[in-house]
Amino acid sequence: MIDRAQTVASAHELEPAAAVFHGLSDPRRLAILQHLAAGEHRVRDLTDHLGLAQSTVSAHLSCLRDCGLVESRQEGRASMFSLSTTPQLLMLLAAAEDLLTATGHAVALCPNYGVGTASRPIPEQFQSHHENKDR
Repeated sequence: MIDRAQTVASAHELEPAAAVFHGLSDPRRLAILQHLAAGEHRVRDLTDHLGLAQSTVSAHLSCLRDCGLVESRQEGRASMFSLSTTPQLLMLLAAAEDLLTATGHAVALCPNYGVGTASRPIPEQFQSHHENKDR
């Protein structure tokens, strides 16, 4: 919880936190993280579990590794992937689930980022629920 006496960070200071959330913003990456929470997986295991192409899984694993969320080790010719910060990441994902429950999954209806939105708008392009109802 944020201490009310604490100084609010600037937008620039919050960029690393925003980058973490951006790294988690794809449902396929979240699915990969859920599988890795159960233990190490090879790319092949993840493609079988998720029904995604090997190139797609590899690209998402690369993103997650670049964000510092997963790590890999060689085992023969295969790379074994695992969570790099298991307790902290699991706490963050659990907190996200709690937030979804507390808000009744309202974010799914968000006109900017909700389910079915195709783009990632910049702030000047943000819509509100009120604007959509008036149209």
